[in-house]
Amino acid sequence: MELLHDLILYVEAQWPRLLSLTGQHLKLALLAVFYGVLVGVPAGYLITRFRRLAEPVLWVANALQTIPALAMIGFVMLFLGLSPATGIFCLFLYTLMPIIRSTYTAIISIDPALIEAATGMGMTRWQILRMVQLPLALPIAAVGVRLATVIAIGTASIMSLAGAGGLGSEIFAGIDRVQDKMILAGALPAALLAVIADLGMSALERRLTPRGLRQAG
Repeated sequence: MELLHDLILYVEAQWPRLLSLTGQHLKLALLAVFYGVLVGVPAGYLITRFRRLAEPVLWVANALQTIPALAMIGFVMLFLGLSPATGIFCLFLYTLMPIIRSTYTAIISIDPALIEAATGMGMTRWQILRMVQLPLALPIAAVGVRLATVIAIGTASIMSLAGAGGLGSEIFAGIDRVQDKMILAGALPAALLAVIADLGMSALERRLTPRGLRQAG
């Protein structure tokens, strides 16, 4: 109870700064996911067109996912220095695997008979992608984006070591000073952001899924 009381008093006194750190944290994660979608979705579609590329592309994306965050930060800092760009780029690399794999899986799971029917109707490749493949692939592909968002928000806490700011700054400051209230003041909002992002992405996924597919589901 004493810790809870100290935490409440601390948050009341420091809420403007904590709010600013929360904004930095969210910005880092969302920018990384945005760039991950820009690269990962086209890459996922590309390897469905050229299946020989699927295994090496997925292998590289998976290998990036397994690199420890501190090692990733140290390597990227050699090129981008101590800056928010380092944090965003590291998080971007971690978002690629779920986005590429989910996009690839979503598209190859579409019934080939539907593609053949669309082709028989005289639809172009772009029309098939826009009107058939993307709507059908969206529910599965959105799962990858949701997972990437949660990963980015969770891993963003470590990116304060790269000079990216965010709630990790508060967490590590609390560790250095052995102040539990500071650790909780950074960790609790970070965890809450991840939960909210997961719920929000789930709701967006349902909203973007065509009504016919929702009814079929």
